[in-house]
Amino acid sequence: MSITATNVSKRFGEFVALDGVSVECPAGELVALLGPSGSGKTTLLRIIAGLEVADSGSVHHEAENITHRSAKDRHVGFVFQHYALFRHMTVFENVAFGLRVRKWPEEKVRDRVMKLLNLVRLPEKAERYPAALSGGQRQRIALARALAPEPKVLLLDEPFGALDAKVRTELRHWLRQFHDESHVTSIFVTHDQEEAFEVADRVVVMNKGKIEQVGSPIEVFEHPANAFVMDFLGNVNKLPVRVEGGRALFGEKHRVELPGKLFEQADGHADAYIRPHELDISRTADAGNCMSAEVVHINPAGSVVKVRLLAEDFGLMLNVDLPLERYRQLGLQAREAVYVTPKSATIFTPDYAI
Repeated sequence: MSITATNVSKRFGEFVALDGVSVECPAGELVALLGPSGSGKTTLLRIIAGLEVADSGSVHHEAENITHRSAKDRHVGFVFQHYALFRHMTVFENVAFGLRVRKWPEEKVRDRVMKLLNLVRLPEKAERYPAALSGGQRQRIALARALAPEPKVLLLDEPFGALDAKVRTELRHWLRQFHDESHVTSIFVTHDQEEAFEVADRVVVMNKGKIEQVGSPIEVFEHPANAFVMDFLGNVNKLPVRVEGGRALFGEKHRVELPGKLFEQADGHADAYIRPHELDISRTADAGNCMSAEVVHINPAGSVVKVRLLAEDFGLMLNVDLPLERYRQLGLQAREAVYVTPKSATIFTPDYAI
């Protein structure tokens, strides 16, 4: 079951939450709505669910217009950030609740609940109460409860936001595997870029009530549509540059040419965005086209070592991600003088702010 929202707008007083937004979630895909707080992603999800009424626009399941249907008639499952489990009910009764409301026969209720508890890998918790479960287990039960009435679409509003980092990582892997097994069309709201890229088939990047870009995780990361998307997707170094004759030049006294990805800016001021892995560190300036800098801080982070540098001549702090092998080769120490070379950069005209 595909789901489409077309030209959806929504205001809360003077605040524009959504401004003519259109988005499609193809059948069987898991789509992430990604953006900062206030971008409109949760409002869009609630309008799709029927929990909010749009000022204008429409929502369709396949070719069926459901814009004016109530939430209970839209056949959607909704998973909230804070579980919303009934504390006085066992796990079994929580999952069975929606089926009993719909007056399913008791035998079908038992079969359906146990099938779902097996699917979320928690059949042994059927007679426990929510208070006896971990946060990750509660969220999996919330997901089973949302799926119990066989919804056409599953909607998840920052479902892992209340969990600690380790459990979040585990549940991301689990949700992706679960989706591959269940094939339920799903829309997932998050402000966590890593979460969206790891879980989703398609990412919709939102900002200030509008859609900035739609694409697969690799498309959005490798080919950001504009400066906002580039800056929002993870840690980047932002450098003010001057475009002259198709070249991006940084610095005044010492000028460094940045190897920019394709850009067509007219001559003038622009911003260069360089991801930490697009910078290299060396002990000599032999390669040329480099900046002198001092090592401020070194943070080993698994297979990557994060190095923070001060390029004093340029009035700039830089973040560099070095492969562990390269870091060991250099043998860096804090307060050491080094040279930084940009390997790649993406250039945009400065026209936005987060």
